[in-house]
Amino acid sequence: MTLEAAAANANYGTSASGSSFYAAMRILPRAQREAMFQIYSFCRQVDDIADSDGPRPERLAALQQWRDDIDALYQGRPPARLRDYVPSVRRFDLQREDFLAIVDGMEMDVPQDIRAPDFATLDLYCDRVASAVGRLSVRVFGLARDDGILLAHHLGRALQLTNILRDIDEDAAIGRLYLPREGLLHAGITNFFDPLQVISNPALPKVCAALVERARAHFQKADEVMSRNPRRVVRAPRIMSKYYQAILELLVVRGFTPPRGPVRVNKVARIAILLRYAFI
Repeated sequence: MTLEAAAANANYGTSASGSSFYAAMRILPRAQREAMFQIYSFCRQVDDIADSDGPRPERLAALQQWRDDIDALYQGRPPARLRDYVPSVRRFDLQREDFLAIVDGMEMDVPQDIRAPDFATLDLYCDRVASAVGRLSVRVFGLARDDGILLAHHLGRALQLTNILRDIDEDAAIGRLYLPREGLLHAGITNFFDPLQVISNPALPKVCAALVERARAHFQKADEVMSRNPRRVVRAPRIMSKYYQAILELLVVRGFTPPRGPVRVNKVARIAILLRYAFI
């Protein structure tokens, strides 16, 4: 590995060090770990574009440049910022369409902020920003194709729904509302235009309860897939799953009635999850 590549990989790891997935990625063998750090770095960079407060046309152009760069990578002309990805793409047969799906998902927030999407749109969003990441990841982990796709489908959606439930207040503060329109209507919430009003509605816990059950169902399906695969292959996704299941249950205990304080899996619980699943 060149000094330049070593520095790049160190930066990938540094950028991931504050993430929920860092411990799960750190336990992987070197080649897998580097590939996962690269995938994370890619996701972080395109997400930062979508979440920035820059002019929307500029953000759309920046995301399009990422699409062009991904195309160039797969045409054998990798731009400088993706040159280190070449060995990982080849070694793990990472698919171009999954990288592009992630960009497409991030872009869904750019033309206008997402507010109360219908279930189909929410599921598409979850597929692009989370399950597509899973489809790249399971190739790195070494899962068989069919179970890998199935795990990415369910675990990606479970993680993203948990994020949505955790970040309700933070998202509303920037004008976004990912809670599904059908759920809001079922709870009697008919005005979706002001996210801050929606999240202060007394019926909000009813909307969130339905989403909690949806997330739990995806976690269960993901656990079923992992249970029939070799433990060494699913160590990293299992740690991710258990960590996020813990977040989800902390949210349930806290409740969704305002004021909603932040939830965090404490250090002892995080270490317990790592010790239980990292070394099996």
